[in-house]
Order: sequence, then C-alpha cells, then structure tokens
Amino acid sequence: MPHNHDHSHAPSNFHRAFAVGVALNIAYVLVQVVFGIFGHSLALLADAGHNFGDVLGLILAWGASYLAKRPSTARRTYGWRRTSIMAALLNAIFLLVTVGAITWEAVRRFGHRDIVDANIVIWVAAVGIVLNGATAWLFMSGRKKDLNIRGAFMHMAADAAISAGVVVAGLAISFTGWFWLDPATSIIINIIIVIGTLGLLRESFDLALDAVPAGVDLLKVRKYLSELPDVTAVHDLHIWAMSTTEIALTAHLVMPDRSGGDAFLHEICDHLHHVFGIEHSTLQIEQNAQSCALAPDAVD
Repeated sequence: MPHNHDHSHAPSNFHRAFAVGVALNIAYVLVQVVFGIFGHSLALLADAGHNFGDVLGLILAWGASYLAKRPSTARRTYGWRRTSIMAALLNAIFLLVTVGAITWEAVRRFGHRDIVDANIVIWVAAVGIVLNGATAWLFMSGRKKDLNIRGAFMHMAADAAISAGVVVAGLAISFTGWFWLDPATSIIINIIIVIGTLGLLRESFDLALDAVPAGVDLLKVRKYLSELPDVTAVHDLHIWAMSTTEIALTAHLVMPDRSGGDAFLHEICDHLHHVFGIEHSTLQIEQNAQSCALAPDAVD
C-alpha cells in the first residue's frame, strides 16, 4: 500500500530565489562571454561555460519543484516527476561536450602568444564571486531540508570558489606576464567541472535505469523488513527513484502465520520514510512464498 505523501519538494517560497538566481547568473554568463572575447581570456570563457551549466542546473531544480506538483493522469500515473532525472542526464552530457571544446581551445592556445587583459579577468571574476556568493546565500536556509535546494547551494558556492581562482590567475598574469597561466587556469577549471560532472552523469544514468538511489542501503532495508515480526522471507524487493527528490519501494513479505493489517503496514511505511527516506512504499503480504511467481532469487 502506498503511504506518506509529505514529500520533500522545494518549498514555494524558494521560487523567487530560483528566479533571482537564474537571472543573475544568465546576466553574468553574458558578461563573461563578452569580456572573455575582448580580453582574450579563455579562463573567463571556460568559467562562463561552467556557469551556464549551473544555470541549467538551477533551472532543473526549479522545474523539478514545479513539475512534481503537477497531478498524475490516467496515462502518467506518476505525473512528471521523472523529467528531473532526464534533465540531469542531458545536463551532464552537455557539460562534458562543452568542457571538451574549451579544453581543445586551451591546448591550442599554449602554442600561441595571445595577450590576455589581466584587469578584465580580475574584475569580471570578482563580480562572479559576489553574484555566485549572493545566489548561494539565497538557498542557504533550505539546504538541509531539500536535496534540490542543497544541490543549488553547493553549485553556487563552488562557482564562487572557482571565480576566486580566476581572480588569482589574473593577478598572477598581471605580476608575471605569464599569459600561459590563462589557458592553464581554464584546464584546471575544466578538470574541476569534469570531476563534478562525472558524478552527476553516473548518478543520473543510474537513476534513469532505476538503480537504487545513492544514500539508500538495500541490504539494510532488506534486513529491516526480514526482521519484522512474523516475517519469514522478503522477495521482489525493488527500490528506485521516482524523481531526483522522491524514492519508491515495492516488496513482498512472506507471513505464514499472519496476514498483516493497516496499522502494521503504516508502521513499516513510516519507518521506511523516516529512516531510509523512502516516500512511496508498496508492500504485499503473502502467506506462501511458493505461490508467488516472483519469489525466486533469480527474479528478485
């Protein structure tokens, strides 16, 4: 039986934070592109690509909080929750393609003496520290309650740190005249992006294939269910993500001497929700495992 509909979607009062964050970061990306081109700074262009990816991440989180509230239909019984997983996967692929293009240009520039305007690099990146830090602050209060909000906060805080790195590179160029520091910095930024993006790609790909979400221990869930009173076996146990914020579970509990009841099932679902973060649990009580075609381990 399904239980507990108190989901962890982004609260409505964060919609304004998303709107402000997206607007500020889109404006900043445009500034980085313009000044990166005029200042011959690949570091700024690399950071612009990264920030644009994080704008998509903000839009993803914002869209997920909106789509999750759309009601289910006869055709889409889970509503539009899964679109957040699809968007995360596409976002990761897009970021990796962007990083590849910028890295290719960075390697090419090592063989050319392109003069970089260090002052432009420093001031534009300094603006990024302020804007990204302010955007992160908008999500600070909700980072412990909602996974989407936490992701938005971490992305913006990381962007502020990367912008600080670009400022350091600009200062180093202005004092040393080593213009190769600009493409070198862009490569370092790209490495940071790849490290974060590979995690996003792996997790979103796993969720798209209905893998057990990160943070949920299948063995511990099975152990809890198998140790319930009168439960002699657990089979056909599946745990998957309905969206980037909601987890579902189905399982068959073999109880030869008891049929269970509403109170028993509600207690299990409450425990699964509060201990394992599983919002949607569907449990089937069986008195004889041999009568279930899904009982063999090969099917589980």
